[in-house]
Amino acid sequence: MFNGLADWWDGVELWLAQAWFPVQFVLVMVVVVPLCLLAAWAIDKLVGRFARWFGPARDDDNPPS
Repeated sequence: MFNGLADWWDGVELWLAQAWFPVQFVLVMVVVVPLCLLAAWAIDKLVGRFARWFGPARDDDNPPS
């Protein structure tokens, strides 16, 4: 099962490495950039939940007058 997946991935990797640079650039912009944005959003939400769970922020201690 994993040999088939590894063979497929090797083929994709070889195709991508031999592709023309503008094709590589477009694939990165279409695939990798949205994945990075999604990961950054998820990390931000996760850190925000942990921060609320562990205690109030500095600004919450001193309410505005």
